[in-house]
Amino acid sequence: MTGTASPARPAERRARIVRSRSHAFSLRVDVRAVSVCLVLLVATVGVGVLALGTGEFAISPADVVRTLLGNGSRQTNFVVNELRLPRLLTGILVGAAFALSGALFQSLFRNPLGSPDIVGFTYGSATGGLLIILLASGTGGAVAFGAVGAGLATALLVYLLAWRRGVHGYRLVLVGIGVSTLLQGVNAYLLAQAKITEAAQAMVWLNGSLNGRDWTDVRPVAVGLLAVLPLVALGAGRLRILEMGDDVAGGLGVPVQRTRLMLLVLATAACAVATAAAGPIPFVALVAPQVARRLTRAPGPNLSTATCAGALLVVTADFTSQQIHASAQLPVGVVTAVVGGLYLGLLLRRRRRAGQI
Repeated sequence: MTGTASPARPAERRARIVRSRSHAFSLRVDVRAVSVCLVLLVATVGVGVLALGTGEFAISPADVVRTLLGNGSRQTNFVVNELRLPRLLTGILVGAAFALSGALFQSLFRNPLGSPDIVGFTYGSATGGLLIILLASGTGGAVAFGAVGAGLATALLVYLLAWRRGVHGYRLVLVGIGVSTLLQGVNAYLLAQAKITEAAQAMVWLNGSLNGRDWTDVRPVAVGLLAVLPLVALGAGRLRILEMGDDVAGGLGVPVQRTRLMLLVLATAACAVATAAAGPIPFVALVAPQVARRLTRAPGPNLSTATCAGALLVVTADFTSQQIHASAQLPVGVVTAVVGGLYLGLLLRRRRRAGQI
């Protein structure tokens, strides 16, 4: 493989074209996007090391690194590898899944408000998880199955209700907001009818929490994300073309509705597996893709950068929640809700000043 710089046009100065020696394969690499991803990953690792050392049994960063490399004591091995590492990995995977889902939704809808927690798909997954928790006393895999199934069913319902000679992004957002309001009412009814102990357990899950996560929580979200990522990578090229508009995409040979439906299912699946693992952590899917877009200063879905930003956002929020109230184990969703709510207000204010709403 050889790397050659592309011509020095302003829009392409930061890109490199990597080609095989036979020129049968080529790949355009955005240097800034790759650099941003590396910085985000390093920051995630740094915050993760601090988080692994935080708790009643404090461990220095050096000892955390030593333990992760297999040179820790019996105590640090148990605390880091068995108690805290599953929580950290769950947070990383959940944040990546939510952010990937949000980036896909916002690109498909061509709307910065088109994230799964705004249009109701997260609430659909939450309803499925609640039904399993409250009616079947299920845990782990059963909750994951219920969340994924209900999330996909919600996506199908919204898609069908929004269909009118095709699906328009704004129509899908409006229908999704209506469905999300209905689902919030259903969730409130389920909680009101449940026993108080079950309702308390469900409320913690509904607020989005990484408390008490173990290796059985890591595996389902890891498998789900590994299944979704290759399929998203295959459709990423078409996603960029869809952003040009349905007419342009159709003229370039892209099956618009079929591609949109496929990517919608993948985005919903990513959101559902994340919701199953940690509950509906709010605003990660909304904020992370837009943070990624501002860091890369590039249009388009920015899927890889958004995924890395989501992982960092959730890990940082969880670490912050432990610092705010270490004894009470504040749910991570409380922190992301505060940050996301402030960001949403700023976003709406900016769009209002621009005359877009």
